[in-house]
Amino acid sequence: MPLKEYKSGTTFPGVIGRTFDKSEPAWPEPLRAKEGAPNVLFIVLDDTGFGQLGCYGSPIQTPNLDSLAAGGLIYSNMHTTALCSPSRSCILTGRNHHSNNMACITEGSTGHPGYNGYIPFENGFLSEILLEHGYNTYAIGKWHLTPADQISAAGPYDRWPLGRGFECFYGFLGGETHQYYPELTCDNHSVNPPGTPEEGYTLNEDLTDKAIQFIADAKQVAPNKPFFHVFLHRSHACSSSCS
Repeated sequence: MPLKEYKSGTTFPGVIGRTFDKSEPAWPEPLRAKEGAPNVLFIVLDDTGFGQLGCYGSPIQTPNLDSLAAGGLIYSNMHTTALCSPSRSCILTGRNHHSNNMACITEGSTGHPGYNGYIPFENGFLSEILLEHGYNTYAIGKWHLTPADQISAAGPYDRWPLGRGFECFYGFLGGETHQYYPELTCDNHSVNPPGTPEEGYTLNEDLTDKAIQFIADAKQVAPNKPFFHVFLHRSHACSSSCS
């Protein structure tokens, strides 16, 4: 017998009899995405130009990105803010960076309108919107969207990833970190890297492994539940300070 469900705020459609055998249960309808809702993997590479991607004519071989481009759309007139975090605030909200108070990176914020680094809560993130439509929401990598004075263990946490609609986060809150000895955050607390350079650890592989784990964990339980997964990364690398 299928479960009888009802929407929140509506009348209970079951039966409350004098005894259990004379009663019929009904359950609050859980939040579900629409049938056939697509999974979304959103990869954002900071500081990347046309000359770094093979699908745009670069001599650098990027076969995996080329295959993704071949199955999608290629834009040749893309406008950004010319800064990493302001651009990503626009991508995640659909709003102008000044409307997001992100005219500059958070470390360069000022006390002027549009420049203070405090993204208004009324400027909804895609993660917040899709979470309310039955999606799992994950963020991996570089965040850099929290005011610089709020990324310590003292918080507040409402402008951290979990405060802006992401159910899980693994990465770093600032603008950069070390490739081999990164300062990592998992959800709302700091964690140590799971390995050392001597053991073969690199941040790139760690972030990728965690992204796969987030998806795999959910799909084992709810294979039809869609996900919105944002992979925020910087494209350049060096041995001392990169992400």
